[in-house]
Amino acid sequence: MTRKARAPRADKTAALPRSPVTAPVGPALARLEVRNLATIRELELDFAGGLSVFTGETGAGKSIIVDALGLLLGSRANTDLIRTGESDLLVTGFWNQGDVGDMSASRRLATQGRGVARLDGEVVSVRELQEWAQTRLTIHWQHSAVSLLGPANQRALLDRELPAQTEAHAHAYRAWQEARARLEGLRANERERAWQLDLLTFQSREIAETAPQSGEEEPLQAELNRLAHLETIAQSAAGALTLIMDGEENALGFLAEAVRALNASARYDDASAALQQELRDALDSLQAVSGELRAVAEDGAADPEELARVEGRLGALGKLRTKYGPTLDDVLDFQAGVEEELAALTRDEQDAGSLDADVEALLAELRRAGSALDAARTQRAAPLAAELLAVIRELGMPHARLEFRLQPLSEPALYGLSDVTIQFTANPGEDLAPLSDVASGGELSRVMLAISTVLGADTPAVVFDEVDAGIGGSAALAVAEQLHRLARSRQVMVVTHLAQIAARADHHFKVEKAVEGGRTVSHVRPLSPDERLEEIARMLGGNTSEAALGHARELMAGQGAL
Repeated sequence: MTRKARAPRADKTAALPRSPVTAPVGPALARLEVRNLATIRELELDFAGGLSVFTGETGAGKSIIVDALGLLLGSRANTDLIRTGESDLLVTGFWNQGDVGDMSASRRLATQGRGVARLDGEVVSVRELQEWAQTRLTIHWQHSAVSLLGPANQRALLDRELPAQTEAHAHAYRAWQEARARLEGLRANERERAWQLDLLTFQSREIAETAPQSGEEEPLQAELNRLAHLETIAQSAAGALTLIMDGEENALGFLAEAVRALNASARYDDASAALQQELRDALDSLQAVSGELRAVAEDGAADPEELARVEGRLGALGKLRTKYGPTLDDVLDFQAGVEEELAALTRDEQDAGSLDADVEALLAELRRAGSALDAARTQRAAPLAAELLAVIRELGMPHARLEFRLQPLSEPALYGLSDVTIQFTANPGEDLAPLSDVASGGELSRVMLAISTVLGADTPAVVFDEVDAGIGGSAALAVAEQLHRLARSRQVMVVTHLAQIAARADHHFKVEKAVEGGRTVSHVRPLSPDERLEEIARMLGGNTSEAALGHARELMAGQGAL
């Protein structure tokens, strides 16, 4: 979604000209709109490239702008930021995307209910908003500079130029972990696997010994019924045989008489002859049936062995159905599954023997990759530390020392065989110690500035808060120079109380508080050249006397601002 153009409004800040000295590498923050944040009632600011500074009296709320941008970066939802008496606050940022127009990101917090994050008007999660904004904006404030304290971030400073070594180690680590996890799983489940093997082997053997066939039960059941009722079958056959041929008067005798009765008429009548022939055929069929009936009648006793065989087969099949059924086809499906599981468990047994050697070989390869990564880190560590230290010493810490130290891990990790920590001291005569233990907030911010200057900021826009804490004089000039240098390739914003930094700005904003309608309200506005001179004079001497203005004029001329 492209933001619609806005007409200038008299009660809002005017658009700023683009800085001629910068060309930010990526989408720049073009506009910030804030409503009901702390002492801000409503604010609209337009930004440009280069170095922008925010100044103001102590307590004016200079860091409110940083708080607003922090919300777009997914900082914790703190409803205390909502202006007293209001139900919600809203922060919206617009990033210049070149030919495709502006993209917007917004965050709303509410005193009641959940807040809402949006990207180009579409509702997203705070995490999605954070991931999007983190590619465009970085804030270095005292409580966010702690990110530099994490070993992962300190390690990343060395690894950013070692992609081949880090990827080779990560690949070797994953292969080792996968093999080791499989081996450990096999060992941990050894007893259960043995039990499972015994059970599956028994089940497979039990079904295989019976060797069931699909559909064999129905004919077996029919045969069992026949064998169980042979006496009844024989008696019925004998009774039928009596009626057909063995009785004094029987069907065969009557049929024979009927054939003879048609002899006379068959000589003269074709129809009678045909009927006589049909009777002869029926007589033949009846005689054949009689033979079969006699065989059935004489077989009146079941073979005990055959009866036992059929009963036994049906019993065996029924037992399988009870255990593995309910149908015979289910038994056969179960048998197929058992064979598959047996094959897998057998492979596991075989693998457990060979995996041990594989794990050792993969661990050896991992250690080779880790050693190569450590060697590359060591080679990179000293030059990078020297580059950073040169800048840090310019930033008001002339006695600072810094080095990257590799500390071996008890066992390999995804990121290497060693952890990386920055060892630091800002004071002469003090031993090096972990940066997280000895650096103050202001020192951390200046270390971050040195990193951004030497390695380049990771995002097109960079914001510094409290980077000038505890410095002045030549150190302040050095910090100003570093910020100005960084602003040649990035959009840089700084909250500062130092005139030396403000004098190097391409754009100067002032944060002021006023009482309106009995309520404190903060305003942020860009300064004209004359207003900027007065503000820098105030920052230098606390007033705008001719002497202070002259000093400010000299400082700005020396910084190339006039």
